[in-house]
Amino acid sequence: MTTEAKTSSRERLLEAAATLTYRDGVGIGVDALCKAAGVSKRSMYQLFESKDELLAASLEERAAAYVAALLPPADGDRSPRARILHVFAQVELLARAPEFRGCPYLAVQIELKDQNHPASRVAHRIKSNLTTFFRTEAEQGGASDPDLLARQLSLVFDGASARAGIQADTLTGLIAPTVTTLLDVADMH
Repeated sequence: MTTEAKTSSRERLLEAAATLTYRDGVGIGVDALCKAAGVSKRSMYQLFESKDELLAASLEERAAAYVAALLPPADGDRSPRARILHVFAQVELLARAPEFRGCPYLAVQIELKDQNHPASRVAHRIKSNLTTFFRTEAEQGGASDPDLLARQLSLVFDGASARAGIQADTLTGLIAPTVTTLLDVADMH
């Protein structure tokens, strides 16, 4: 098998894992993943040690795009407050899509429950990085308690993503005022 064919099979498996687990959950079977990717099980196990490793690699592969879709550009001249509000405006925008199922990283952690699962470890790191972003912006914006504000913003982010993901609520007109209230109470500029 050529290197090009292995790369193509790998990419198809990563894409199938991302699409199917986001839509149907992490319980999706190896047969379904391989069928969607057009790859044999034998090929999958040559590329990945296990389905668990495939799931982790798929989450890792998509992390940069997910973060880029949420966070403001690093070179912008927005205030820390505006940078935080940008994240929530992006979630509101993403949540409008009919295929939105919430934060894929939160979903994986909830479904797997095992913090030592390879995919859970990737998801935990991505979610921790978002909380760190909130904390850094809170510190730069003069928040009275940056750690508490970062935790509160993560709670709102996860709750909003989950409620929109199960179509229990829309975020329009709800998330920005909620976050603004938290920022105001924390004396965030």
